[in-house]
Amino acid sequence: MQSQKIAMRLIFIIAFTATYVNAVAQQAEQLLDPVTIAASLKPVSVSRSGRNITSIPGDYFNRLPVQSLDELLRFIPGVEVQMRGPAGAQSDIVLRGGTFQQVLIILDGLRLNDPNTGHFNSYIPIAAAEIEKIEILKGAASAIYGSEAVGGVVLITTKTFAAKAGQSKKQVTVQGTAGQFDQWGLQAGGFYQHKNTAVAAGLFGNNSNGQLQRGTRGYFNNHTVSLSALQQFGKHWQLALRLAYDSRDFAAQNFYTTFKSDTAKEKVQSTWNHLHLVYQKTKGKFIFDAGYKKAKDEFAFNPASTANKNISSLLQLSARYEIEVSASTGLVSGLQFQHKQISSNDRGNHQLNQFAGFLILNQYIGKQFFLSPAVRIDYTESSGTELVPQINLSYKMKRIQLRGSAGKTIRQADFTERYNNYNKALVTSGSIGDPSLAAERSFSYEAGIDIFIKNSFKLSSGFFRRDQSKLIDWVTTAYANMPRKENLSPTGTYALATNIASVNTSGFETDIQFQRSFKKQQIIATAGVLWLDSKSSNGIQSFYISSHAKFLVNANLMYSNRFFAINVNGLYKSRNAQSAPAIQAYVSKDYFVCNVKAEGFLFAKKISLFMQANNLFNRQYSDLLGARMPGRWMMGGFRYQFSSN
Repeated sequence: MQSQKIAMRLIFIIAFTATYVNAVAQQAEQLLDPVTIAASLKPVSVSRSGRNITSIPGDYFNRLPVQSLDELLRFIPGVEVQMRGPAGAQSDIVLRGGTFQQVLIILDGLRLNDPNTGHFNSYIPIAAAEIEKIEILKGAASAIYGSEAVGGVVLITTKTFAAKAGQSKKQVTVQGTAGQFDQWGLQAGGFYQHKNTAVAAGLFGNNSNGQLQRGTRGYFNNHTVSLSALQQFGKHWQLALRLAYDSRDFAAQNFYTTFKSDTAKEKVQSTWNHLHLVYQKTKGKFIFDAGYKKAKDEFAFNPASTANKNISSLLQLSARYEIEVSASTGLVSGLQFQHKQISSNDRGNHQLNQFAGFLILNQYIGKQFFLSPAVRIDYTESSGTELVPQINLSYKMKRIQLRGSAGKTIRQADFTERYNNYNKALVTSGSIGDPSLAAERSFSYEAGIDIFIKNSFKLSSGFFRRDQSKLIDWVTTAYANMPRKENLSPTGTYALATNIASVNTSGFETDIQFQRSFKKQQIIATAGVLWLDSKSSNGIQSFYISSHAKFLVNANLMYSNRFFAINVNGLYKSRNAQSAPAIQAYVSKDYFVCNVKAEGFLFAKKISLFMQANNLFNRQYSDLLGARMPGRWMMGGFRYQFSSN
């Protein structure tokens, strides 16, 4: 109760500050209604999209008290990030009460979701300095993006791939951090564009011996390196390339089990390659993307066990054509192909192909009404053909937007859900995959309202519901009821990947965004309140449905002037309590955490020094049972940034 009061006070302070500054500010800023492609792949303002979309500029990251991109997402309104470890070790991203596999991560137009497991989806292989913007689309989007776009989509656009021909820019950012527990980190990035050529590079690293856990230390050594380039050829052709390498080496004690013998370590290394080709004329645009991702995962349950070694790969091809039929009508059509593969001593060797075609209509009716129906035909070798329709609607008045959306979503089981512990000689306990899993299907609908006040304050509120069938989750199952017993022990304890009969999720969400500059000062404030209720038709207590937040508040307040900046993040979460006394692990009914960063500027803000406190009030908590999060963590550092046109 005390944590909830603190969280609600934080929301009140942000709302009061925003209202006061709005009254005295002297300059209007168009910052809350940016152009987005998230809802229909065609550029349209957020207020016209018919969807609840939050857009975060790239330079936001280095100003906040966070160390990795998953920590940044944690404080965006309405986004639940279930963290197992700090600084990019591992996090599950959840939107609107779905499972972590029901959120799709898109980087420059291609999906990042790993075919082995959704636990790797937060490993985004770029440095923060390379980001142009991050967009969060909440709700169903499978008709546009395909499988996994159930709870929502996280779209990340980098500076290189967003570069426009004819411009000239130079940007350099370097940030170093050092703190308790032998922590050190480095973020660096540079972007250069001269007319038709753009290049960028980024480096990202977080390292620490970690805080003491149950007999081990929660260490992490996480690094990312990426290179990208773009070239405009003549008036119509554009080619962009990216190469990236990502490595996460971390303590994984009780990340996946609540066994006392679990003192796990895990290392995930991945490469990312992307080719992006554009041909554009006045009213037509052809876009072709080819991407290849390869991930090597090595997981050791304890020093005495044989490590699980998995190599997964994802080849994807995407071609789409956008045409402006008239001033009020646009069409987007496309074809997509995915080849997924895994080679594993734990899961075996498997591959899977997926094909899809889609069509989207963007139609303005008058000056106020926007209509965007979409339909996809999706074929997967394991489950056949799916027809996936969706429609987005928006009615925009001067300061008010009414919006609604309805659509079908799908999600195919990943290799872990199908084959986990399937290839071992003997499994005495743990999570067991099921190759016969059917695809998840759901129907989602929502209605909401957005209110814009003086171009600096936005209030969004709405209701949503998702009716799901054949939801995949891990369910405790007796040996006698296991569908396959060849390598199982009759005395073992197992959680089987199962298609639950149906799960219905209802929710209300309210988001606040405020941005204003005045008299060489700036205030940025965001806050989100989310209420969720999920019910299963057969009463099965599944793992992930019982873990998502029932009530979530996340907020950020940022103030800066010529001399200093103060940034405060706050997060309050209420969920089902859980316990595992054997390892002294508990998930409390609720918790509140707060991060604070104070920064002083030198040399016209080109150089700054900062101090930061994560988990300021030293709250002992876990997002998932057994995976203990760090207590208070003090650190400091410097930042250098340079920019010119």
